[in-house]
Amino acid sequence: MSDQISNGKKVSQGALTLAALGIVFGDIGTSPLYAIREAFHGPHAMPITPENILGVLSLIVWSLILVISVKYLLFVLRADNKGEGGVLALTALAAPPRFVSMFLWNRILLYLGIFGSALLFGDGVITPAISVLSAIEGLKVATPLFEPYVLPITIGILAGLFSVQKHGTAWIGTIFGPVILMWFIVIGSLGVYGIFEHPQIIQALSPIHAVNYFLINGMSGFVVLGAVFLVVTGGEALYADMGHLGKKPIQRAWFGVALPGLLLNYFGQGALILTNPAAAENPFYLLSPNWALYALVVIATMATVIASQALISGVFSLTRQAVQLGYFPRIRIIHTSSHKIGQIYIPPINWILFILTACLVVGFKSSSALASAYGIAVSMTMVITSILACSVAAQRWKWTWPSVFGVFALFLSVDIVFLAANFTKIADGGWFPLAMGAVVFTLMTTWRKGRQILAQRLAEKTVPIQEFLQKIDHHSLVRVPGTAVFMSGSSDGAPIALLHNVRHNKCLHFKNAVLTVSSEEVPHIEKSDRIEIFEERGDFYRIIAYCGFMDNTDIQDILDCCADKGFPIDLKEVTFFLGRETLLPSQRPGMAIWREHLFSFMARNAERATAYFNIPTEQVVEVGIQVEI
Repeated sequence: MSDQISNGKKVSQGALTLAALGIVFGDIGTSPLYAIREAFHGPHAMPITPENILGVLSLIVWSLILVISVKYLLFVLRADNKGEGGVLALTALAAPPRFVSMFLWNRILLYLGIFGSALLFGDGVITPAISVLSAIEGLKVATPLFEPYVLPITIGILAGLFSVQKHGTAWIGTIFGPVILMWFIVIGSLGVYGIFEHPQIIQALSPIHAVNYFLINGMSGFVVLGAVFLVVTGGEALYADMGHLGKKPIQRAWFGVALPGLLLNYFGQGALILTNPAAAENPFYLLSPNWALYALVVIATMATVIASQALISGVFSLTRQAVQLGYFPRIRIIHTSSHKIGQIYIPPINWILFILTACLVVGFKSSSALASAYGIAVSMTMVITSILACSVAAQRWKWTWPSVFGVFALFLSVDIVFLAANFTKIADGGWFPLAMGAVVFTLMTTWRKGRQILAQRLAEKTVPIQEFLQKIDHHSLVRVPGTAVFMSGSSDGAPIALLHNVRHNKCLHFKNAVLTVSSEEVPHIEKSDRIEIFEERGDFYRIIAYCGFMDNTDIQDILDCCADKGFPIDLKEVTFFLGRETLLPSQRPGMAIWREHLFSFMARNAERATAYFNIPTEQVVEVGIQVEI
């Protein structure tokens, strides 16, 4: 059997499953490096007793089953937006922008989705830091001589990782897939080695031990859930990466390779701590024979680099979706593959992530300290995902409300318990991803609101196209050979650039078109459906180009679609007219003055439309206007 992928080639199910391991499961697959350790050696460590070890392991087992296997693999992956996943794609399904202004609940869902996506930016900073640092700390287990070099080596690896982003990530699935497969085989084998030393650890499969854990420890044992949650922190990345491969390869890779490898390793670490409580300091590496330690550090480093890569690519994809959906200003996006549309590189985001990641490594100094900051953003995003998926099940899947409440009440109760446990981490570093999420949320909502206000202000200055055409018929205008394309954010009226051109230059081309690019809340739009052309009269047309939030917005692609519709436009013969707004914060109703200044700053630093749409600069006329917001 085989599946069809975007470059038109047939790929076997086995190859897709291997690719899923490399792209999707690096993050959750490297959790054994620190999760068990934080339960029994971190700042909120539990006493090392057989009952606690079995209880924590049981909590880990059932967290992986309920949160990843059931919630994400069986339910949330069904909530795909025409094949794409992730919190913004899910938000577009649960709260379509065209309905947001009509219903309060839709507005709440929209802002929840924006905040959830903002929190993932914090996750994209912490994951590379904690993953690579926890791998390199294995050198300290081999010999204390390496201790002074752990931080420099970690930052060096991260610098290399962020430096290669410009070359693209298409090789992750094909080359790194086998590495992650080897990683799961190795950690599973280490787990089997530990289990043979203490076979009774298998008892932790029973949920009775999880119940007994809380009966014994009461509320004092609640904080350990913050460490247990670390085993499921790759769930959101798993959902966001669905668009690269589809559901089935991800499900096969999880149930066939990732889940067995993880469970075996967690059980092996638990067995080791039962035998030797002192091993709780770093049970993952201490589970390894001494002769294999350096090799294990090498493969762990490779696995954590892949895990980091998946999060970095996820942040790139999320940024692109935010730009297309109108939540973020235009930004330079480089396509690193001519075949796969999802392979992109965003230089400013890349280097901001690197600087923040390096600062985290230097500031927290150890993966154990970073674990205190890790988890709260992901747990909050998981709560938001459950709420959005609940809405999708009711509205899109047409589930009955008893079914919706029956299924998602279970998921939400688990998510909320984990979130509450992670709140204990705020003072120890959990404030960082929350602060970063708040900053990104402010930027996204300010940009969205500012664009709405700007559209209103510009609408006040425009006139309907038919009214404009009637007026110019009464004036003698010089006719210029060629075609003029006036870019406009709205298809309803004559754009400012057109009005100013006629008013000041007293001329009009023989052929004119107002082009509006409309971003839709679906990932892709078929080429045959991307263009609508309306003839206002023989020399004047309106063109609306529809694009999904994962589609290209290249001007040549748009003109090619026009040609397919019987309206050929030669790019070399076109003059493009664009409005260049200078925004003036004012006391007019709209936003707080500080947000108006922020929006103005973001607009000044946004990617120019000529670069974003790949319009030849020598064929562009920009018309400057001042707009009070």
